[in-house]
Amino acid sequence: MRALVDIPEKQIDQLAAICEVKKLSRAEAIRQAIGLYIEQNKSGSEEAFGLWKDRKVDGLTYQEQVRSEW
Repeated sequence: MRALVDIPEKQIDQLAAICEVKKLSRAEAIRQAIGLYIEQNKSGSEEAFGLWKDRKVDGLTYQEQVRSEW
């Protein structure tokens, strides 16, 4: 996908300097930055999926036990 984004000139200059040092295209640096932003801001639901997979507990049995305490 292509996107039109307004970026301040100062940031463009700083990005150009980084790209020159790292031998990256500006587009690749921006893709990496977006990927890092997404990784850092993921919802917790993805991290919680499979949270109990290594436990030696049957989910239904555990649920019934906890509910019986109510």
